[in-house]
Amino acid sequence: MPGFRPNDTIRQVRVYLDHNATTPLAPIVANRMATVLREDYGNPSSLHYFGQSAKALIDEARSAVATLIGAAPTEIIFTSSGTESNNLSIRGAAEVLEATGRRHLITSGIEHEAVLNTFKALRKRGWEITMLPVDQTGTIAPNTLREALKEKTALVSIMHANNEVGTIQPIAELAAIAHKSGALVHTDAVQSVGKIPVNVKALGIDMLSLSAHKFNGPKGIGALWVRRGVRLTPLISGGRQERGRRAGTENVSGIVGLGTAANLSIGKLEKTENEIATLRDRLKNGILKIIPGTVVNGTGPCIPNTVNISFDRVEAESLLIALDLEGIAVSTGSACSSGTLEPSHVLRAMGFSAHRTQNSIRFSLGDENNEKEVDRVISVLPGVVEKLRNLTRATTRV
Repeated sequence: MPGFRPNDTIRQVRVYLDHNATTPLAPIVANRMATVLREDYGNPSSLHYFGQSAKALIDEARSAVATLIGAAPTEIIFTSSGTESNNLSIRGAAEVLEATGRRHLITSGIEHEAVLNTFKALRKRGWEITMLPVDQTGTIAPNTLREALKEKTALVSIMHANNEVGTIQPIAELAAIAHKSGALVHTDAVQSVGKIPVNVKALGIDMLSLSAHKFNGPKGIGALWVRRGVRLTPLISGGRQERGRRAGTENVSGIVGLGTAANLSIGKLEKTENEIATLRDRLKNGILKIIPGTVVNGTGPCIPNTVNISFDRVEAESLLIALDLEGIAVSTGSACSSGTLEPSHVLRAMGFSAHRTQNSIRFSLGDENNEKEVDRVISVLPGVVEKLRNLTRATTRV
């Protein structure tokens, strides 16, 4: 990029503010997984010592995940990711309910692509789909769900916390409304589990998706909580693993990693939540105070680590690259949408202008961030933004 050169001194100290994309693997998790890979190599379906030793590890991890979200261990299904969990809950419930004549599904316009694209696929199969709107706070008004429900509504899927702007939806209230019409309720809680207290009973839902790598666990492992009594059609045919709901030899080391990360979260959740919120506010307030033409996107209740800020007269992609050259990692939105030139579908759904949807940056913090790193970002950012704005002025004059 013209006008920018990597600074070797600065690049030696990197600041990672993209925890909503993925989090660093906690050392204790990595060590536990390595031990399992070396020593607990038995197939959990085998009846001998090695197999039963592996099965015991899975059972232990299942209990840890259940404790994290206030569930029963028998209600936890291990999957490969949050995306698979979303697909299993939505497609699996739709397959079962299709025969009842309930062929209407409800979601929102700010969901993750794992939900939106699954709904689009079901629409092609003849399902009726309703997308609930959100206001500029990033929140769904319960009345919009009440008005959208029909007698044939089979499932409502609304995310717990948004991955781009961090807003938390009133899931308990939405679930109560949906249940009055007989619909099942699923929530994609990939961005909330491990960041804030999540209890499936308090939320009053039927299914919940989570993913290990969003709270210092490994990639390639997730879980779906399914309330006892809810029926799903499996996506994968094969053996009887996961009580017949997800066939395939279990990823024992990944499951142990998820369970270990869940235990870590249980022990530090409240302390971490408060500390990260303080850092997030320090970053947000510093940026808004020092850099003119900035505004926060999503002002409703929010997870403690996330802030999405619009920078007037700056392209988000250029700002992201410029910050990376300074050793600072941020994001323009969902990692699953990176590489596209399309503006954020989340910010579009919130009703913002085309320019604002393309000049916004997501900062998402994690356990290892500290005040020194936040202050460095605040000190570097104004100069970077001013250079980009000057380049824009020069290009416009030409």
